Amino acid sequence: MNETLITVVGHVATDPTLRTTGAGVRVAGFRLASTERRYDKGVGGWRDVHTTFYTVTSWRNMAENVSGSVTKGQPVVVVGRLRDSSYDAKDGQRRTVLEIEAFALGHDLSRGVARFTKSSASAPTNVVRELEEGDLAALDPVTGELLTGPVDDGFPHGLDDEGSADEGTGVTSAA
Repeated sequence: MNETLITVVGHVATDPTLRTTGAGVRVAGFRLASTERRYDKGVGGWRDVHTTFYTVTSWRNMAENVSGSVTKGQPVVVVGRLRDSSYDAKDGQRRTVLEIEAFALGHDLSRGVARFTKSSASAPTNVVRELEEGDLAALDPVTGELLTGPVDDGFPHGLDDEGSADEGTGVTSAA
């Protein structure tokens, strides 16, 4: 399966929200701001160029860990799958949303000090396997909140390259 993996360094733009799907799966979401910086010879210093916003989601045990560890304004490093989607806003403008399904997330230690506490989960967690096998629900592209019900993105899910049924569940992307 071809997918786009990404590592983004930025600051948490909204406090994480922790929700539970109808199937009992925990999901956390927040907005991440990543600002490009360039050296400006004219002023002899660094300046901010462009900020890109991402909606970051994490699932199951990782969702609980993110919710309990990350707060608005903190510098973080996020590793995960990149997805994009578009929608028509209330003002009639077409908007594009970038979403990262996080495999790993942590504080950016080049900007501060953190203390790690191992979670008290009873079973070891394989976040990648959970994401691939799990019941993934869609998030609102603006707020990062969990949407009720599956999203029809126009693509068949649960099929392999030959069009036969896959043993796992299909993955839906945010709309």
